[in-house]
Amino acid sequence: MEPACITRFREYLQVNTMQPTPDYAACEKYLRKQAEDIGLEFKALELAPGKPTIVMIWRGTDPSLKSLVLNSHTDVVPVFEEFWDYPPFSAARVPTDDGDFRIYARGSQDMKIVGSCYLEAIRILKAQGKKPLRNVYLTFVPDEEIGGVDGMQKFLLTPDFKEMNAGFALDEGIANPGPELYAFYGERSSNAVYFVCRGNTGHGSQFITETASAKVLAISQELMAFRDAEEQKLIKAYGEVNQSNLGTVTTVNLNIIQGGVQINVVPDSFRVEFDIRVAPDTDLTEFNKWLQSIADKNDSELHHHHEIVASGVSDIGPSNRFWKTMCDVVEKKGLKTINAIFPAATDSRYLRRAGIPAIGISPLRNIPVLLHVHNEYVNESLFMEGVDLYTDLIDELSNLKD
Repeated sequence: MEPACITRFREYLQVNTMQPTPDYAACEKYLRKQAEDIGLEFKALELAPGKPTIVMIWRGTDPSLKSLVLNSHTDVVPVFEEFWDYPPFSAARVPTDDGDFRIYARGSQDMKIVGSCYLEAIRILKAQGKKPLRNVYLTFVPDEEIGGVDGMQKFLLTPDFKEMNAGFALDEGIANPGPELYAFYGERSSNAVYFVCRGNTGHGSQFITETASAKVLAISQELMAFRDAEEQKLIKAYGEVNQSNLGTVTTVNLNIIQGGVQINVVPDSFRVEFDIRVAPDTDLTEFNKWLQSIADKNDSELHHHHEIVASGVSDIGPSNRFWKTMCDVVEKKGLKTINAIFPAATDSRYLRRAGIPAIGISPLRNIPVLLHVHNEYVNESLFMEGVDLYTDLIDELSNLKD
């Protein structure tokens, strides 16, 4: 018989919140029902048309203390359904040879499992008659997968956020094929750029000088040489590249080239785009001066896709009692964490900029990393393990005294 918590989890996965047109209305309806069933206060803040930021509140006995924030995002990335073994929003529950079940769905790892674990953990704690010392806020935010501009970024500017008096936050992490749990205390800064290269045009049969394509090649070669050097740093230091060390260096990937009109016409311009993730210990200002110098010497324009802001890191030293308490809970479960810099971007970067320590942690271990790939799934047993972990985490963190 299917456990009730699994049924609720699957119902959440069946809500199609796929970008670029997430069904946020259905998502809000689902979350409202969960809040009502559990007995949590519920707010839906429409900070952008059709994109509700959901806030649930479990009131503490001493609301003067800084609160615990449990964050998750509600949107998921697109799918290529023809490559899935099961419909990606069916949340198919498939038995395995070892008596477990796999739940296949987009968002099962990234990151509806975490939001569901929060809800189930608080459901358990309330059923046990427990009350937190601190206020506990569950935030379900939109649009994280496309940058979070209409989600967490706008939410931080609201009176509702200020009233939360946030002291510590948990957010998303990444699954680990090994037995440990990843705990991410920082992340690299997203620094996506594009170069516009212009040059001489002419017939495709000629040797045209100072072409746009020559400038593209020169820029690309310099950035790819830097990329190779950063990769070699990891290999030299760790012997391999993996999720636990990737965040310590800067990555560069050439992902889009636009230009050209016809095969026998030398293009007069190209646009070349790079996804760059800058390591926390790198000076962003100096790094972007270097990018500008590459543009200048190739007579090209440098543009940034978005505002340049350092993501920052959270304190994981002895002075952060929330961190120590989290580690104690994990240790009591017989588990270990790998403390690392998140290699990509999450909403935690906004929280850290606001001065709130944030840790990205996933309950998933001994499972492949399947975020954004075909046939994304989680094991039912790992979901249950996650509920158990968050039950203790929320209980301990929300009752931490000043």
